[in-house]
Amino acid sequence: MKMSKTKSNMPRETKQQRAQRIHEEYAILCEEIPNPQPGLVFRNSFELLIATMMSAQTTDVRVNSVTPELFALYPTAEAMAEGNVELIGEIIHAIGFWRVKAQRAVQIAQSLVRDFNGEVPSTMEELVTLPGVGRKTANVVLGHAFNEPGFPVDTHIIRLTRRLRWRTDWRSSHPDPVHIESEITQYFEPSEWKNVSDRLILFGRSTCHARKPESDMCPLKQSCPSFGMYTR
Repeated sequence: MKMSKTKSNMPRETKQQRAQRIHEEYAILCEEIPNPQPGLVFRNSFELLIATMMSAQTTDVRVNSVTPELFALYPTAEAMAEGNVELIGEIIHAIGFWRVKAQRAVQIAQSLVRDFNGEVPSTMEELVTLPGVGRKTANVVLGHAFNEPGFPVDTHIIRLTRRLRWRTDWRSSHPDPVHIESEITQYFEPSEWKNVSDRLILFGRSTCHARKPESDMCPLKQSCPSFGMYTR
């Protein structure tokens, strides 16, 4: 991918101008994606927690291809806590880092049984005490299982908030997801955080790809500071 300097000399925005542009661009995304839905298939908070953990470094489609068999065999935290790691590994073999994730699934289930009576906790503070569960996974569970404010930051969010320059550290080569979460959520009501994240992720998958963004088809091209900077 090559970058041009088409918009490199754009005038610097004030915070107020950035906020206005963010809301205008998000309004367009709301029209383009009126009913955002998570990519993972789940029936309850336990399934969502395990599926989200397994989605790291792989696609939701691959995770969805293995979880029906997994949850048919281990439908609850209690069942998975007693699960056979090697068998779980065989079931989820199609996803990336399956050995580590098989072990992690059992560890999470054991922690749920030991510390939370087999139930998935509904607070950030409690969720991040589970083995291998960070803020991204916790925010997914909070937003989609408990309808609590949550803004998951994944690679799509990092890429889009950089290209759209929704955040002040867009030049950073090592952005901090926690800082991104803190900065972006200040522009939106907590009740909307989940939808903002979902829409950005879906937009990243459909249009603003990492290697070959569909710039000419982009509904945000009139205001996007990066339009014309990425060529195929």
